[in-house]
Amino acid sequence: MKFNKDTKIGEIIENAPEKVDVLLEVGMHCVGCPASQAETLEEACAVHGIDVEEVVEALNK
Repeated sequence: MKFNKDTKIGEIIENAPEKVDVLLEVGMHCVGCPASQAETLEEACAVHGIDVEEVVEALNK
């Protein structure tokens, strides 16, 4: 799966659960929140003050 800023958190959890650790490592502990399921990486990063490009790069490694 290729990730971008429009990828939804729910898609990551469902299709690439091994990548949840990447989200947790950058401080995005919202992966268990029901609201995050429909939130994009860009939206989640904005809420948490995280650079979305860095997260996308880490997810795609």
